[in-house]
Amino acid sequence: MTASPSRKNTEFELRGVNHLALVCRDMKRTVDFYSGVLGMPLIKTIELPNGWGQHFFFDCGGGNALAFFWFPDAPEAVPGVTGPTDLPDRGGLVSAVGSMNHIAFDVPPERIEEYRDRLIAKGVDVGVILNHDDSEFGVAPETHDGVFVRSIYFKDPDGILVEFAAWTRELNSPDDVRHEPRTAADRTV
Repeated sequence: MTASPSRKNTEFELRGVNHLALVCRDMKRTVDFYSGVLGMPLIKTIELPNGWGQHFFFDCGGGNALAFFWFPDAPEAVPGVTGPTDLPDRGGLVSAVGSMNHIAFDVPPERIEEYRDRLIAKGVDVGVILNHDDSEFGVAPETHDGVFVRSIYFKDPDGILVEFAAWTRELNSPDDVRHEPRTAADRTV
């Protein structure tokens, strides 16, 4: 996915996401999932000073990294606050302001079905393939020219919502950016 020249960042030369840092309950279980199940190489491990915990980094492709902190005394997650309560196709989507709703990894569009089957074979609970479009509910039962991304959702051992997302077309049409941003004053009751 590339930005059209008219949508280029003219303020800063941002080259992507260096890393996203999340918090896990158990670093060994996290390594087992992200390296063992998803195949992400562990590329850096850090023991934090003063017994604060650990900070590990995984290569998630494209020169980007996914990192996890393990804090021995971290509070537990609160589903529906720190992240969605369930997979989006099962009605879970909302999380609190300032929370991380989910992380989406870019995958090849022609492999989305295969990747879903592979995750299921590894014992991961995966939702249905969603064909995201601009229809009323944002998803279509079948692919069509208006589908811009196909995706599957699943959760990691700590309940973090993970998505494999496959772009199906370039996002460079004026229709792709047509909604005005809303404020809290626009909230419907």
